[in-house]
Amino acid sequence: MSQTTRDIVVGVVDERSRHVVETAAWYADTFGARLTCVAVDASPYTLGETPTGGLVTVPPLAEDLEFDPALSRIIDEVVAPRGIAWTPRLRVGGPATEISRVAEELDALMIVVGTKEGLRGSLRELFNGSVAAQLTHRQRRPVVVVPLDPVGEGVDPIQDGPGTAPEPGADPGASETA
Repeated sequence: MSQTTRDIVVGVVDERSRHVVETAAWYADTFGARLTCVAVDASPYTLGETPTGGLVTVPPLAEDLEFDPALSRIIDEVVAPRGIAWTPRLRVGGPATEISRVAEELDALMIVVGTKEGLRGSLRELFNGSVAAQLTHRQRRPVVVVPLDPVGEGVDPIQDGPGTAPEPGADPGASETA
């Protein structure tokens, strides 16, 4: 019985995605999978204003967009040492919807996404709905959520401020020994 290589879909944005890609690469290495890195352009183009003051917008056309070369370099830096194959996918629309669509198209093993950085990002996610929360509630495959600004045990993010947690230096699958 032959085994086909499966994909792990990872949502990427910019330099902040490095830790997310590192985590996804660890899973890809562990499961013998490829990475499909999905960047989504959710920003509409403004065409003009209506007589009542509203904006007329349209989403950009996917063929007018290019996967960010700087983001490609970051991904290459992360996955090359592990020898993992990866493919870029650029989509237009809502990030959760588009990431989910790619995962469905590929019958992905899992989806890996990050959180917004810092306390302000977390508050914005609370009110606007995070991509991670949307994915976990609207799709059938596992979703791994990678904290980009983790809060360490015993650290109060309100009192001590964001970014006070120690940097996680080990692989997500590595266990600590006493």
